[in-house]
Amino acid sequence: MSEAERITPQQELYLEAVTAFGPALERLARGYVGGSDAWQDLLQEIHVALWRSLARFEGRCSLRTWVYRIAHNTATARVLRPRTHAPTLVALDDNLESLATRANEEEAFDRRRALERLYGLIHHLRPLDRQVMLLYLEQVDAAAIGEITGLSAANVATKISRIRQVLIRQFHAGIGHDE
Repeated sequence: MSEAERITPQQELYLEAVTAFGPALERLARGYVGGSDAWQDLLQEIHVALWRSLARFEGRCSLRTWVYRIAHNTATARVLRPRTHAPTLVALDDNLESLATRANEEEAFDRRRALERLYGLIHHLRPLDRQVMLLYLEQVDAAAIGEITGLSAANVATKISRIRQVLIRQFHAGIGHDE
């Protein structure tokens, strides 16, 4: 193998991160912005930021924490930029469409619509609250969410509890249903 063909530590870390967290990064991008192309643009920004950041990765935290921190910081910065178009609902996982029977198709439609409503409500949260909830939905524990966001684990747990209650109330009240 020639000198040019050798994999650098940065490339190795990037491949490891994308292999382990690629689907989560896609869900995160979809959760932050809506529209058919907007989430893909954000995902690309996240990948570029992740690639650049891995040159500075020193292992003081887990690769998982690093990846989520970079991804959420990139997404939050994107959300805080002035908007040039109206907000849209979040695109959802296409796996739900693969169910075969009519009953399953109806159930899939109901689940998809419920997920769409939930992600629509999450999309309207403040950036930090959105970040916490998207990490929570990825089953990241409070301590790791705290590392990523800079909040204490106790504060994260409290935020999750409060945000969940707000989302449950809004979901059942139909707020955000047609947004």
